[in-house]
Amino acid sequence: MISTLAAAALALSTIVIPPVADPPPTGQITINVVTVNGSGCRLGSAAVAVSPDNKAFTVTYSDYLAQVGPQSKPTDFRKNCQLNLKVNVPGGFTYGIAQADYRGFADLQKGAKGTVKASYYFQGMSDTDQRSKTYNGALSDNWQVTHKTDVASIVYHPCGEKRNFNINTELRVDKGTSDPKKTSFMAMDSTDGSIETIYHFAWKKCPKL
Repeated sequence: MISTLAAAALALSTIVIPPVADPPPTGQITINVVTVNGSGCRLGSAAVAVSPDNKAFTVTYSDYLAQVGPQSKPTDFRKNCQLNLKVNVPGGFTYGIAQADYRGFADLQKGAKGTVKASYYFQGMSDTDQRSKTYNGALSDNWQVTHKTDVASIVYHPCGEKRNFNINTELRVDKGTSDPKKTSFMAMDSTDGSIETIYHFAWKKCPKL
């Protein structure tokens, strides 16, 4: 018969301790917008900023809105944006994305619905699972879609390689059975910069050559 002490030791030996990300580097991190494509982010309408503690970066859109209703163009029901970013990090470090928070505001009439889709990936590597969420009217409120990755599943930028970071998003509004004389819209922008899409870094030290 296994003693209580031995059983406890055996139980502890089978516990799997998940990997822990390294603390962020203290050096400067910069992000350059290489290309901007899509009807939801005309040139100059997307701004990127790194947080002071190097734990995240934000993307703020100033003209990203899909809508249906009076005064809307036939193509306004769907807007999309593709950003290609060059992330410059201190030597000896690499990064992945632990969590992405996509935010905006929706004003949907009863019978209408709005959908947000989002994904991200490193250039030349597999796309992340696309996250999608649909909101039904009547609704007039902020919305948020969170894309969280387990620490063990985080994909890191390959050390020693140059691969840009790509962000793909889409907004779509369907008028459904709503009053055609009323406007419904879904936005991923903010005139005062208070609504931001946030990408939370996961850091790792590169092996020394």
